[in-house]
Amino acid sequence: MPVKIFICAFLRTIAYLWLFSGVVLASAALFSLPRPADIAIVLGNTVYADGSPSPRLAARLEKAYQCYEQRQCKLVLVSGGIDASGTDEALAMHAYLVRRGIPSDNIVVDRAGNDTWSTARNASAFMRNRGLSSALVVTQYFHIPRAMFALKRFGVREVSGAYPVFWEVRDLYSIVREVPALIWYGIRPL
Repeated sequence: MPVKIFICAFLRTIAYLWLFSGVVLASAALFSLPRPADIAIVLGNTVYADGSPSPRLAARLEKAYQCYEQRQCKLVLVSGGIDASGTDEALAMHAYLVRRGIPSDNIVVDRAGNDTWSTARNASAFMRNRGLSSALVVTQYFHIPRAMFALKRFGVREVSGAYPVFWEVRDLYSIVREVPALIWYGIRPL
């Protein structure tokens, strides 16, 4: 019986630490301040079949537009993959920002940004080729620490984050998911 009690206490402690770590990560991002950068990197999300961004993605794009309009960045890199139905996230993001008034020449399209790791790898390669050294990553608040960490792992020295004021119930799951994802990004080979 004492072994069963010990195992339950141990598992409960792990769960509390996991939840606490997720809250700490999300809080760190909430209190981080975006800094002016050479490029803003917008991570993709759901795009509907008609090419319109989901509310979550539209909020990210609006935040990127604000950063560009306020001259916090000179370029905007939109990164996303192509879903099973053939919808291209990055092209839809590009079209959205062009409609908002950002010149097409100031928007870089990464159509191979299927996940945060791929986006960080592709964005850092683009930055190296262009001699850019600072990035402003635009995503949800809970995702900023991992996205920034991934960019730093790929050699981007100066990274800050910006997030839209947007919340959904699924953020609770996402906050918890960020803990093991961040650990994986710390040990994942480049």
